[in-house]
Amino acid sequence: MTRLRRLGTAVGAAVATAYGGAILLSPTISSSDHGTGGSQIATVREKIHDPFATVPSREVQRSALIGAGATSPLDVLVIGGGATGSGVALDAVTRGLRVGLVEREDFSSGTSSRSTKLIHGGVRYLEKAVFHLDYGQLKLVFHALEERKQVIDNAPHLCHALPCMTPCFDWFEVLYYWIGLKMYDLVAGARLLHLSRYYSAKESVELFPTLAKEGKGRSLRGTVVYYDGQMNDARLNVGLACTAALAGAAVLNHAEVVSLLKDDAGERIIGARIRDNLTGKEFDTYAKVIVNAAGPFCDSVRKMADKNVREMISPSSGVHIILPDYYSPDGMGLIVPKTKDGRVVFMLPWLGRTVAGTTDSNTSITFLPEPHEDEIQFILDAISDYLNVKVRRTDVLSAWSGIRPLAMDPSAKNTESISRDHVVFEDHPGLVTITGGKWTTYRSMAEDAVNAAIKSGKLTPTNGCITNSLRIVGGEGWDPASFTILSQQYVRMKVTYKGKVVPGVMDTAAAKHLSHAYGTLAERVAAIAQTENLGKRLAHGYPFLEAEVAYCARHEYCESAIDFISRRSRLAFLDTDAAGRALPRVIQILTSEHKWDKTRQKQEMQKAKEFLETFKSSKNAQFYDGKHN
Repeated sequence: MTRLRRLGTAVGAAVATAYGGAILLSPTISSSDHGTGGSQIATVREKIHDPFATVPSREVQRSALIGAGATSPLDVLVIGGGATGSGVALDAVTRGLRVGLVEREDFSSGTSSRSTKLIHGGVRYLEKAVFHLDYGQLKLVFHALEERKQVIDNAPHLCHALPCMTPCFDWFEVLYYWIGLKMYDLVAGARLLHLSRYYSAKESVELFPTLAKEGKGRSLRGTVVYYDGQMNDARLNVGLACTAALAGAAVLNHAEVVSLLKDDAGERIIGARIRDNLTGKEFDTYAKVIVNAAGPFCDSVRKMADKNVREMISPSSGVHIILPDYYSPDGMGLIVPKTKDGRVVFMLPWLGRTVAGTTDSNTSITFLPEPHEDEIQFILDAISDYLNVKVRRTDVLSAWSGIRPLAMDPSAKNTESISRDHVVFEDHPGLVTITGGKWTTYRSMAEDAVNAAIKSGKLTPTNGCITNSLRIVGGEGWDPASFTILSQQYVRMKVTYKGKVVPGVMDTAAAKHLSHAYGTLAERVAAIAQTENLGKRLAHGYPFLEAEVAYCARHEYCESAIDFISRRSRLAFLDTDAAGRALPRVIQILTSEHKWDKTRQKQEMQKAKEFLETFKSSKNAQFYDGKHN
């Protein structure tokens, strides 16, 4: 009980200290704060949420970057199209700055598409803050809880609150987790999603039927359920990039920085040499400041400015697996609070399947990280002790690995103890680097990076940061019941039992999927399905429609088959085998949209197959552990 009293006393005091200090985010800047900035802000919002607006074509965006010459440079050029980089572009352009962004692969092609899909405050950080008397960890919790609610509010179609269940096998655990999670509620304050609560063992099993009541000489005493947020990470990232494009930023995926440009004195970075990886052509883009948001690869960018620069990234591998939907009920997650490597493992419902993870181990930086079989088995072992269903390796539909770009602390003994806070610094004039952090706090990370860029380049924005209350494209005016309009007003093409293609109703599953994936723009996709005979599903058992391929090619910078199966839709992440079956039709539609020749079509198929081989599902795993077969 001493430990519990210490938890309550420390957190209670810290709450008062933190709210009385300076760790809360800055409020939205009103129009009166910047004079004519008010009209600029209104114009930006109108451009983003214009129901008839479409993003500029890739050719237009490329031309805009080429046009940023030495005499007419951009204010900010962002390197990296992940969550942070796209967030930086959106923040900077909505402040009235002239902005460009380049991404070597695709928006969210790296770490940002390989997360646990949670928008969370960090329950474990709170525990560390109390028991290690670490005020830095507590600030992370306050900061993340503040941002958590804003992310959900700004992208309501892609984010939602999710209850998470913590099993307790003795009465001390019940009391410990109940008090700890009530403290989590308290710290959340006005940003609370829902109150945590205790459920008896009987109630818990009713809510989570696959939860084991007995096992390994222990009996379930009950569970404590608390709430965090869940998201469709890659689609949120793509939404940020498209929102920035609508606001006026020149965003270009599949464009790689091959070198940095310096002034005549060789002292300041003034631009970048960029290769368009789709055409192979190179061009120079000049900017007053470059923001390096390259995630795990930010040290590579820094070395372009100074090859002797000290590395800042300590890469950590996070592996996740996808299991069938029966492993977890819809609308309730499960948390395994203690594993052999000290991390929490989650098992969460996600897009009609179950996602489980994650691991935390040292790794090397690669373009396409692959999960190791022992990491997959670690996750399976961790959840098997808490379930009454047989956990089988053959049930793994997809498995992937992501690299966390943690900011390295030389005194840290392992990656698990490294702070997840972000770092913004300028170790070479004109090159601002942002690294560390996590998905939940991408918006405030971007705000800090833009503030640093403004200072570095002596830029003059027309207004302050407005992203804490700016909904991304598709989010303004969206309602959870919006799918009913699609169901009632649109049809899609379907195949009858005789093999004939005929109009069919826009069934509820497809309508809900479109509404949540595209928000208020879902009707555009439904219209393509109805009028262009692209209403069939791409893969049996999944709601993804052919029309989405055409829509994403036209309006979301989908330039390859991999772009679609992994990020515009999440099929590769949900079911590797289903993604492989959908590939021929995806390539066929993209060929029609982009006018690919036979050579390009073959290249797309080969690259996509190689990409899918990095997802270690039961179909393409190197070997199985007999324990789980």
